[in-house]
Amino acid sequence: MALRIEDYALIGDRESCALVGINGSIDWLCWPRFDSDAFFAALLGTRNNGHWRIWPADETYKVTRRYRQDTLILETTFETDTGVATVIDFMARREGHPELIRIVRGDKGEVAFKLDLALRFGYGAVIPWMTRTDGGAHRAIAGPDMVVLRTPVGIRGDGWFTEAEFVVSAGETTPFTLTWAPSHEPMPPATSPPKTLADTEAFWRGWASQAGVEGRWADAVKRSLIVLKALTHAPTGGVVAAATTSLPEQIGGPRNWDYRYCWIRDATLTLLALMNAGYYEEAQAWRDWLLRAVAGSPADMQIMYGVAGERRLTEWEADWLPGYEDSKPVRIGNAASAQFQLDVYGELADSLHQARRGGLTGNEAAWTVEVALTEHVMRVWTHPDDGIWEDRAERKHYTFSKVMAWVTLDRAVQAVEHYGLPGDAARYRKAREEIRADILEKGFDPELNTFVRSYGAKTVDASLLLLAELGFVEASDPRFIGTVEAVERDLVHDGFVHRYDTRQIDDGLPTGEGAFLVCTFWLVDAYVMLGRLDDAEALFERLLSVRNDLGLLAEEYDPIAARQVGNYPQAFSHIGLINSAFNLTRARGENGHPIDRG
Repeated sequence: MALRIEDYALIGDRESCALVGINGSIDWLCWPRFDSDAFFAALLGTRNNGHWRIWPADETYKVTRRYRQDTLILETTFETDTGVATVIDFMARREGHPELIRIVRGDKGEVAFKLDLALRFGYGAVIPWMTRTDGGAHRAIAGPDMVVLRTPVGIRGDGWFTEAEFVVSAGETTPFTLTWAPSHEPMPPATSPPKTLADTEAFWRGWASQAGVEGRWADAVKRSLIVLKALTHAPTGGVVAAATTSLPEQIGGPRNWDYRYCWIRDATLTLLALMNAGYYEEAQAWRDWLLRAVAGSPADMQIMYGVAGERRLTEWEADWLPGYEDSKPVRIGNAASAQFQLDVYGELADSLHQARRGGLTGNEAAWTVEVALTEHVMRVWTHPDDGIWEDRAERKHYTFSKVMAWVTLDRAVQAVEHYGLPGDAARYRKAREEIRADILEKGFDPELNTFVRSYGAKTVDASLLLLAELGFVEASDPRFIGTVEAVERDLVHDGFVHRYDTRQIDDGLPTGEGAFLVCTFWLVDAYVMLGRLDDAEALFERLLSVRNDLGLLAEEYDPIAARQVGNYPQAFSHIGLINSAFNLTRARGENGHPIDRG
């Protein structure tokens, strides 16, 4: 039986990552990058699609787990009738070849363990050839990939699986190191697991100690910051949306997408989360990544890119994988990368605006890019688009998309008037007001007293919760208050916010999905702006309660089944947590007005 999504923990080295189940099984691992082929894909299939499990021979064990404080080092403790032992899982800080290390430590008495290793390259499709080297290591090769396993434990082959039994007693440790290298290169050298563990712990603790986080939610914010750091590709600064592909938004349904890429729509809120916590180096790297990724003709700008800025993210289906709990298809790549989403121009403009406000360097060069994007938006803002939620149906005039076109022009006006950058502020202002008038005429329904999802529609969309934060309207504006009330009435179910009502909206897919966690955080922020602080705090605490035991969040939550759904862990959910915590803390009187993106 498959583990629940929240039963997994994240480990990573800031270039790739793995998911470790509470049962001691690593069921997802991509090397050498976040978006590389998986070597363990049991998360989306079975044991035969690749996994690595270490667990007690006594199946009646009790299990607890935790991260070492302020690190991404996982400790899973198994208690049996004969003793207690802990499996320490982590990925070494990348200084050479990517390396995953497991250390089994005896804590009390003795515990007999089993090991089951199924290496499967290419998302579970390729069985490598495994041999034992003269030095005692076990080497697996297929095509371009080589993986080396080093351990003092005697292992044996059983068909296309590798198995072992071993015992650890109190005070003893048994290490296992799995290393990747290109198959044409020499075998990577052995490293010291204890030294690597100490180095990895020192790195994470040192990084976490820089966080400017205080108050009762500090631990939750720090954990979310560590997740965000883990999902940041260290060489390039790109932030992937999630560690996984094709974890379903509805169990058994087809809403299964590859999220191992970098979305422009996340730009501003990512930047704010990093700067809120004092991580200006990471914020600078993200801003610089954005500029490199979108460089070129504004007409060619995409909604998402690969971690190094790759544009070709062709979507295909791994039809040999049955999918998580039979949720098909399993998609690799993302066809939405080719969509036209007008809102991303506003997100990029707003992120560059926030970078200027935050004092990041290189803003003069960024302005050249922003001017070209602004000119492009002035030409295309009247076109229908695919919307922030990447609808796979007919394009529409989405209200939020038009608002983000307004944001593009508004930030250009501010760049010229407040920051002295060269440009025609009067021309930008005229275009800005033209867009605003169009939105107020066509994107607001006076009978319903709410902004609507798209021009002429009678339904709302959770993205409209951002209108006051973006500066398009004041929070006190009756039109915004009416919009929040409409979201509460129509999109809040069992205490959480849905993006939109899939029963009323044709988005090109069957109905049904979980509540979007980041949208629920947006409602927290809207409450803060409206001065409804008790409501904001109660909703924020409800969101904290659905984190797993390690503080991790997926993209969505199914309140009926009481479980997390969607790709995991989701950067946007954790970014929402970080920013809402800061907004709430400030609103309680520490640092003035909570939200001001305008």
